[in-house]
Amino acid sequence: MAQARAGLPEGRYGRDPSADARTDRHLKVTGLVLLAVFLAFVGWAGWSYIAGQPVTGELTGFDVVSDEEVDVNLQVRKPSDTDGVCTVRAQAEDGLEVGRADFRFDDDTDSVHRTVTLRTTGRATAAELLSCSEADGGQ
Repeated sequence: MAQARAGLPEGRYGRDPSADARTDRHLKVTGLVLLAVFLAFVGWAGWSYIAGQPVTGELTGFDVVSDEEVDVNLQVRKPSDTDGVCTVRAQAEDGLEVGRADFRFDDDTDSVHRTVTLRTTGRATAAELLSCSEADGGQ
């Protein structure tokens, strides 16, 4: 039986171990290149998302004044020569929206902390900052 195996044609039965190592090496290189491209894309997408938003805001608190009003504290960051608009909404206990308004920030500073009053159609139990963006027709 050992003599029969010795006489088999080269490469006909099974694969050459050096070819497997070469294939593994190619797969590893390809995987590393794809990983590097993916990480570069994620980094670029994150940077462009953050850098692409010149006006950002944060709701720092709210106070339900009455059944028709909510005072909302907003911290807005923007370039000093840019006007910003932030959209705020109020919700009732059952989750229905009872108020929504846009507030303009045209101060000549890059950081504004202001309390705005949101009028509501019913008693609000929550306030939410939906978005902040550059105002249309800004300077």
